[in-house]
Amino acid sequence: MSSGEGVDEAGWDLEPGDESAPLVEAVGRLLRLCREAAGLRVADVGEALGYGEDMIRKIERGARIPRPEFLDRADEVLNASGHLKAFKGDVERARYPKKVRELKELEDRAVELLQYSNHNIQGLLQTPEYARALFEMVLPAYSPDEVERGIAARMARKAIFESDSPPTVSFVQEQVTLERPLGGKMVLRRQLEYLLEVAQMRHVTLQVMPTQCEEHGGVHGLIQVLKFADGTAVGRCPGAFNGRPVSDPRALRILELRYGMIRAQALTPRESLAFIERTRGEL
Repeated sequence: MSSGEGVDEAGWDLEPGDESAPLVEAVGRLLRLCREAAGLRVADVGEALGYGEDMIRKIERGARIPRPEFLDRADEVLNASGHLKAFKGDVERARYPKKVRELKELEDRAVELLQYSNHNIQGLLQTPEYARALFEMVLPAYSPDEVERGIAARMARKAIFESDSPPTVSFVQEQVTLERPLGGKMVLRRQLEYLLEVAQMRHVTLQVMPTQCEEHGGVHGLIQVLKFADGTAVGRCPGAFNGRPVSDPRALRILELRYGMIRAQALTPRESLAFIERTRGEL
């Protein structure tokens, strides 16, 4: 792929109305000032970094969020003394869609997560290949840029597993989500292998809700509950409370009641791992 065409490694286009616009514009102005101080033209910088002039201009005018790696290289080429590199953490957060940034902030603060998924593998458990298959199936179709940005954002959320104080996480996956070969059998096989890896973590519990179960506490759809150290919590269920996030005690009790019933009806963690291993072996 030539520079400036398709999904470019320089960054992602800024979404209209994105609250990160002032930050991205500030980074763009700084890039332009550093370039001018170095006595270089846009074409010179583009050639040195391996990108087209249009891409550099978009970043300078704040229309495109640069990747952290781009700032590293630009800092060196322009002798910016670390001023461009100083924005790496900020642009790392800004590059994700607003709703993902908000969710990641909640997950980073949580001390306990309850997650029931009935249609796809839960986002925190997805491999990049599985996530790509999902994003590429969305209709109307996402642009290549949106697909790449979505995958990067989803993978960034998984940093909670590597935290020094990771939250306690309980996952319940509907059996069909482990059998539907989205993206192909090899993608599913790798996805199942990753589930087995995550399930070995001491702070993670993974269970499977079998299709043959005649009673089901999850008839309202997926459930997400995040609990925080101060005793507060937030939850969501598309089939309840108009699908909106809730934080009042009564609504949270309802979601926890349903989730508790799902866990009781599901296979035990040991039985669940055995089921995943058998399913992987059949692929």
